Amino acid sequence: MDTETLKEFLTTAGVNLLFGIIILIVGLFLSSSVIRVLKKKAFAKIDPALQAFLLNAIKLLLYIVVVLSAANVIGIPLTSIITIFASAGVAISLGMQGALGNLVGGLTLMILKPIKIGEYVQIGQHSGMVKNVGAFYTEIVTRDNSLISLPNSSLTNTAIVNYSREGISRVEVFFTVRHEYDVDTVREVLLEMAKKGERVLEDPSPWVLVNKCSETGVEYAVRAWAKAEDWTHVRFYLLENGKRALDEADIRVPYQHLDVHVKQD
Repeated sequence: MDTETLKEFLTTAGVNLLFGIIILIVGLFLSSSVIRVLKKKAFAKIDPALQAFLLNAIKLLLYIVVVLSAANVIGIPLTSIITIFASAGVAISLGMQGALGNLVGGLTLMILKPIKIGEYVQIGQHSGMVKNVGAFYTEIVTRDNSLISLPNSSLTNTAIVNYSREGISRVEVFFTVRHEYDVDTVREVLLEMAKKGERVLEDPSPWVLVNKCSETGVEYAVRAWAKAEDWTHVRFYLLENGKRALDEADIRVPYQHLDVHVKQD
């Protein structure tokens, strides 16, 4: 290679390298500007967790486009770069199938919103208040203040019971009394007790019904409505004060007994 050819090559390569660097710098700056605009305007009203996920995905896509454009101007073959990216993507996806499943599940939860932070839910065997809905895991806090992290892929494939979404929940407790007591009397005692509860809602009003008759006694169901956050308090109130009201009215619960007959020859 003679001097002129080398000089021309270096000049061309230098110019291409300079343009590539300029494209890289300007592209990264414009990408950051686009992300800021999307965050303030287009995505301002989106859920924060979903917003962060979408912005990071768009940012990564823009950065890849900028890097590929700069590499093309410099003279690096795009076919080789794309092949490397594709191979790396396949290898990563195979090694992170579980994580990708959780990521897709997290995106589904963020878009469909079957649960929200602060709601009380039951997911499979676990129940508690939703603390966080992340990209990979959802955290719930149980009644005993234990933190449970559930993989998002499992949430999209199981039933979710949301106790908070409707605002109020029904509380139901049961009492069994002996057969000899009048049904209307027992109902009146339990109903009066339920209505006195501070956190028991007046509308829908509480009610009492005969739920089951058996050999041992008559079972009554006391049904009342409460705000979702008061459900546990109202349940304990009905159980405790229902027992007290029955005792004060001298209404006794049945007990198991055994009759022994002694036969003498």
